[in-house]
Amino acid sequence: MVQKIVEGVLEFEFPDNWRVSKYDEWTYYRKHFQKLLQGQKAIDIIAVEPKNQCTWLIEVKDYRANRRLKPSDLINEVVQKVLDTLAGLWGAKINARILAEKQLAIAAAKSQQLRVVLHLEQPLKYSKLFPQVIDSANAQDKLRKMLRAIDPHAKIFNQHNTPKYLWRVRTK
Repeated sequence: MVQKIVEGVLEFEFPDNWRVSKYDEWTYYRKHFQKLLQGQKAIDIIAVEPKNQCTWLIEVKDYRANRRLKPSDLINEVVQKVLDTLAGLWGAKINARILAEKQLAIAAAKSQQLRVVLHLEQPLKYSKLFPQVIDSANAQDKLRKMLRAIDPHAKIFNQHNTPKYLWRVRTK
């Protein structure tokens, strides 16, 4: 059995022994953290992998239908979301009123590893006239540099290169 998380038209399937949730939909985040601090951002998915005691922060961007015009802003946005999410998780660990949110925040805090993934979908076919807006290799280097203190091995995945031993992604 797998746990499914839907983000836009993408469906993520995680092993059933993982703890997963859409953090940006948490009551704690929406009604307390974001509302009081105004302007705080959130990562899309939090997944806690028990075997390796690893928390995965996953931000999902799908530019297959809507192209992003300023690729340089993307990594800055992801970094801000990671920082805000970490602060929000700490607050949820102590103050969340919904038990499932509090338990996931506690599990994340107990992790021995923290990993960051930008799940980035872009059109598979592109041309010189319509090149891919974001160069994944350059973006991954920038992401790693900016998050070095949190995850020096941050990754950029898409549904074709996500390691199957972690989770699966498909278009609905």
